[in-house]
Amino acid sequence: MIAVINQSLMHKTSLLLLSLAGTLVGCDSGTSTELTAAEVAPVLENYAAILFANYGDSVTAASELDTALAPLTTGTPTDAALVNARDVWTAARLPYMETEAARFYSGPIDDESTGYEGLINSWPMDEAYVDYVEGDADAGLINDASVLPEITGEAIATLNGADSEESVSTGWHAIEFLLWGQDLSADGPGARPFTDFVIDGSGTAENQDRRRAYLAAVSTLLVSDLTAVRDAWAPSAPYRTGFVALSPDEGLGRILTGMGSLAGGELAGQRMNVAYTTQEQEDEHSCFSDTTLNDHLHDALGVRNLYLGSYNRTDGTTVSGPSISSLVASRDAALDANIRARMDAAITAIEAIPGPFDRAILGADSAAGRVAVAAAIAAVRDVTDAIEEIADLLGVPLTIG
Repeated sequence: MIAVINQSLMHKTSLLLLSLAGTLVGCDSGTSTELTAAEVAPVLENYAAILFANYGDSVTAASELDTALAPLTTGTPTDAALVNARDVWTAARLPYMETEAARFYSGPIDDESTGYEGLINSWPMDEAYVDYVEGDADAGLINDASVLPEITGEAIATLNGADSEESVSTGWHAIEFLLWGQDLSADGPGARPFTDFVIDGSGTAENQDRRRAYLAAVSTLLVSDLTAVRDAWAPSAPYRTGFVALSPDEGLGRILTGMGSLAGGELAGQRMNVAYTTQEQEDEHSCFSDTTLNDHLHDALGVRNLYLGSYNRTDGTTVSGPSISSLVASRDAALDANIRARMDAAITAIEAIPGPFDRAILGADSAAGRVAVAAAIAAVRDVTDAIEEIADLLGVPLTIG
């Protein structure tokens, strides 16, 4: 009887040892997806460094725009000065758009107590809230001193969104409207004349002095707001210090939520599919300047930047380091390659849309422009799916808006 028991114990012990050996082999093979603080902390630090650089470029670009506006706001306006200001605005937008992949998780840009995102990039915009429009020469804050008696950045900021979400008085799009005016052209941007800023008696429209003051104030406010967001990501700033100290799940969850929400609900949905569905010019993102395709492209580039952990600065240098891509590749190299390919495909699909965007959305669904837009929407949605796959692989909670 004792011999039988010993044989049974030996058999069970052998099975246990085999089981443990299998477990150890599995760990050695690198198939475990459990995140550790040691491997995630450098990813969070690199993410923060990228955002500090990216917002820094945006501040520099906005400051250059502020300088380019001087002939219109405090100097002698000319057509050449207006054209130059438009070109600088267009270039200045690009680094900002790449920061948008870091939205949607209550970070510095989306802090409700400051409202920076709403002040910086609110849209769509009711043009008549700020200045004259076709059929109403007296419309807007510029032409109504009873609502805005003193034109200051603080006063303008207070009025942003006062009546509705379309009551946009600040940010990139307010400046865009003041530079281009309403887009009344079927195949081109707005065409505001430089004489709207001339105060020697030969100017067009009314209240040229208030228009100059308004443009100067809203530009200064933009630089100030972007600077505040940039500084929140500075190496010693409280927000950044707290961010890089987050648990692996929380830190990566925020990053992936920002990337996925921009790609899915915002870019593919609100900014592309709504305009595709309505075929309305007013539903495109940068409708006054017809530079919407720039917005879409650099939003997509921003998502890829954060996945790869690499950002190409406007001065030609690169900020790069440990990335979500490296975390994925260490667990599933094939998935990492697949995700990279899908992000590249989305960028290529957006680049294939014939411009301007407000023309591409018109016509039958079989029209070349609409086919290209639909393909781009599908490709960006595929990126959103990829981000969900990343979260599943890493075991990170994800909430995509």
